Amino acid sequence: MSEITICPQCKGEHVFFDGNSLFTCPDCWFQFTQKDHAAAIEAAIVRDANGHAIADGANLIVTQDIKLGGSKVIKRGSKAKHIRVLDEPFDGHELECTIDGIGRIYIFAKYVK
Repeated sequence: MSEITICPQCKGEHVFFDGNSLFTCPDCWFQFTQKDHAAAIEAAIVRDANGHAIADGANLIVTQDIKLGGSKVIKRGSKAKHIRVLDEPFDGHELECTIDGIGRIYIFAKYVK
């Protein structure tokens, strides 16, 4: 069995296995199974419009026109460069990227591929 060393709830690093089927975090006393932990890891993966996992540093393409404040529009087919997957979504946006002519912006993962 692979060792789990980080609590999915509080991110504590002192998780221990009780010998039966539960992992326990002594920092917050959260208990979870190997299956629960695997499901939480899978749910945390950020995926693009086609369902592929997005990695930091990737270069992707915008899949549809996105209206910004004022008269600025990100056109479909624009390149989103230097993608950074956010640890905590900012206002629902999972990614931060650079788009030529616009600059550094936050964007939803469903709008890139």
